[in-house]
Amino acid sequence: MDGIPPIALDAMGGDHAPGEIVAGAVKAVRERGVPVVLVGAPRAVSEALAAHDAGGEIPIVRAEEAIAMDEGALASLRRPRSSIAIACHLVRRGDASAVVSAGSTAGVVATGKLRLRAQPGVLRPAIAVPLPTRPRPTVLLDAGATADVKPETLVQFAHLGAAYAETALGATAPRVGLLTIGGEAEKGNKVTKRAHELLGADPALDFAGNIEGHDLLSGAVDVIVTDGFTGNVALKTMEGTVRYAFSEMRDAIAAGTFARLGALLQRSRMRALRRRLDPEAYGGAVLLGLNGTVVIAHGSSTAEGIAAACSLAATLARQGTVARVGERVAAASRSHRRRWPANNHEDR
Repeated sequence: MDGIPPIALDAMGGDHAPGEIVAGAVKAVRERGVPVVLVGAPRAVSEALAAHDAGGEIPIVRAEEAIAMDEGALASLRRPRSSIAIACHLVRRGDASAVVSAGSTAGVVATGKLRLRAQPGVLRPAIAVPLPTRPRPTVLLDAGATADVKPETLVQFAHLGAAYAETALGATAPRVGLLTIGGEAEKGNKVTKRAHELLGADPALDFAGNIEGHDLLSGAVDVIVTDGFTGNVALKTMEGTVRYAFSEMRDAIAAGTFARLGALLQRSRMRALRRRLDPEAYGGAVLLGLNGTVVIAHGSSTAEGIAAACSLAATLARQGTVARVGERVAAASRSHRRRWPANNHEDR
């Protein structure tokens, strides 16, 4: 893919590792033309490759340890030779163009911050997730990297999300919304009310005002900003709602002959809708604000989801998303009277 270095894929991260992860790597290479290097335990990875007659087709980089799915941020310190740490090291060294992992989100975020470091001026990294809106996806961030924030951090999240929407989604002059409990400026807690003031006063942002929970999928804005706690709850609530709705739909269709006939006639549209609402189709979330591209796939990702995540990572690397984010943060810092701190220590 345009001669970019390979994607460093954490073969040991995920609920179905290494089997589904390796199967996804094979799909990415054979069907999508994405170069991949697998990082993990050589024996386990080699056996998984052999199951697809792909022995020797995809390089393997040894990793002595792995961060378990139930381990948190501290595991990044306890396991300095983990598969995700080695993958980050490959990117930092220039031997890989991006990292993809379906492992513990807390472990990926902490390891990424430790190994790749925050870009100059970035207060906190943020997890950006595309929501299936029309005519193009809406970026929600933060979806879980930083639970407690200051108003200034939310303003910077807006710039991170705007840069991502421009480079990855083709948005021009992205409209930004602040997720809170009401459309009026005075609605919310102290953090969101102050953030509303700062966002509205930022000349580099097209701030559309507050966004409520029922507008998450309306496509009213290009970027939705919130703290990591609220964003993660909102995202998982939407995912659960979609699963419930499809489950109820299947039961309703199975209840009668005419319902089954109607579903048969609309089968192609139903499949298209399911694909559009499937989180795996988007390839995963992106950890913005670091000196390297990091894509976090869903923990339960199948081979198809991992292949999509590798494809997304390659696209972001080719488009120079990290550089664009850095440029946006630097420009925003210059435009503020009180510059953001050079490092991400402000809201600790």
